[in-house]
Amino acid sequence: MMYTNQGTRLIEKTPSAYDYPLLIKQLLHTPIVQAPDQEIVYRDKRRFNYRQLYERVHRLGSGLNKIGVAPGNIVAFLDWDSYRYLEAYFAVPSIGAVLHTVNVRLSPEQILYTMNHAGDTAVFVHQDFLSVIESIADRLPNVKRWVLLREPGTPLPETSLNFDAEYEDVLAMGDPKCEFPEFDENSMATLGYTTGTTGDPKGVYFSHRQLILHTLSVTAGFAAMKAVGGLRSEDVYMPMTPMFHVHAWGFPYVATMLGIKQVYPGRYEPDMLVKLYRDEGVTFSHCVPTIMNMVLDCPAASETDFSRLKVSIGGSALPRGLASRALDLGIDIFSGYGMSETCPVLAICKLGSRVRALGRESQVDYRIMTGMPIPLVDMRVVDLNMKPLPRDGQSVGEICVRSPWLTQGYLGDVKKSEELWYGGYLHTKDVAVQNQEGYFKIIDRTKDVIKTGGEWVSSLELETLISQHPDVSEVAVVGVSDSKWGERPLALVVLNEGRKADVDSIKKFLQQFVDKGVINKWGLPEQIKITDAIPKTSVGKIDKKSIRAGLWLTRRSA
Repeated sequence: MMYTNQGTRLIEKTPSAYDYPLLIKQLLHTPIVQAPDQEIVYRDKRRFNYRQLYERVHRLGSGLNKIGVAPGNIVAFLDWDSYRYLEAYFAVPSIGAVLHTVNVRLSPEQILYTMNHAGDTAVFVHQDFLSVIESIADRLPNVKRWVLLREPGTPLPETSLNFDAEYEDVLAMGDPKCEFPEFDENSMATLGYTTGTTGDPKGVYFSHRQLILHTLSVTAGFAAMKAVGGLRSEDVYMPMTPMFHVHAWGFPYVATMLGIKQVYPGRYEPDMLVKLYRDEGVTFSHCVPTIMNMVLDCPAASETDFSRLKVSIGGSALPRGLASRALDLGIDIFSGYGMSETCPVLAICKLGSRVRALGRESQVDYRIMTGMPIPLVDMRVVDLNMKPLPRDGQSVGEICVRSPWLTQGYLGDVKKSEELWYGGYLHTKDVAVQNQEGYFKIIDRTKDVIKTGGEWVSSLELETLISQHPDVSEVAVVGVSDSKWGERPLALVVLNEGRKADVDSIKKFLQQFVDKGVINKWGLPEQIKITDAIPKTSVGKIDKKSIRAGLWLTRRSA
């Protein structure tokens, strides 16, 4: 026998025992046994089952080797939400390479920066993004292989790029029975880039071990714990979050491990999303508030029964008005919390027995909260000295966190990595409180809190109050410079179709919350602008940086 030192104890280890490294390939064991005939659907173009998925993943991995992709190489993927992306999630890391999920909504120069910073050596690109890649291809010196992602049934597109193969060609040259190699579970598996308020995008990366543990904990958080919107094997899953954005919040890995029917919508078109929901029996999804608004506003939504749909909202705060609107349509809507650096899920909304006994309006108060940590997450609100604050619902501090799946730093940026992990906890820069029941509630981002006349005003609180106006579809609040008060709130408002609210009616609506003591009078925005659209980031979040810079002035305002 051999022995391995484990702290202060020695455990007996058989020489031939298998250590079972936590590698992404291990997630495929369960569905191939328990749900081999379950469907995976791509729009109205393609459907196949888990048995075929298993073979295709192995073909892709083997094919990647044959076109020269080696362990440690970075493989860039530019695609919509598709079965191809799902297969790449498994195949690329399973051969020891790294999947770079390229944010296709960045500018061409930002895409160029991320691909060169990552050191991409092979690029898989969808036909819709050819013009972008053509404009930067001659400045990508590391790329050795180009693979075209073509939509089923479409003609070969005209392009100046010299492709080595098409996606299905790579699979055709692969072996469906190949064995994926064994290697260190701490090897990098995926790489993505997060865009901050300043500077170039920052690379965040995750290992096989981190992705496996994140998958298991998200599964426990949504299935084993009493929460709204549970995700279980009988559900039908469809993402409404880009698969380039932190693994579509990790849910494709969860859905695959559970053998769930999966529906991939390709490019996000609201009417198509609703059609797939109806036709394929979708029961679970996730998205940012912007996408949820788009879905509810589309023509097909007015003719649809949404009573079986569960939706987790993340990326930015769930406005109370949107939550109420979705609940009116029968959607089981609730908040989740995380960020690009955290893989991303940290917390989800849970409704304990006491909360479930409350009326709907009181339940909404909890549904829009940040939620409670999922298993293995150490999440706390701390002061400037990293001291945990009381769980009294009043003490305001920053959320700092530890869990086994947080990025260990920013790729190639030691200084920012140290700032991220100052004091041994990852700093989210989210300002929050925690109540006695354990619920976290984010008050604001540190950069978005408005300081006016010595008082702190939460932009998120103002947004959720304005969102309750019956004519309001979307709202964003930022602080703008004021010579007398330092800062004052500015609110941008998009109205629901056909509604005619004006600035005075919105101010009058807000006054009731002052009268009730919900907010003080300093919190009332002096400037409220009615506009056609609010600037968004590449992942659909409200872009407060652009609003503060005055870019909203390019929109219609009143």
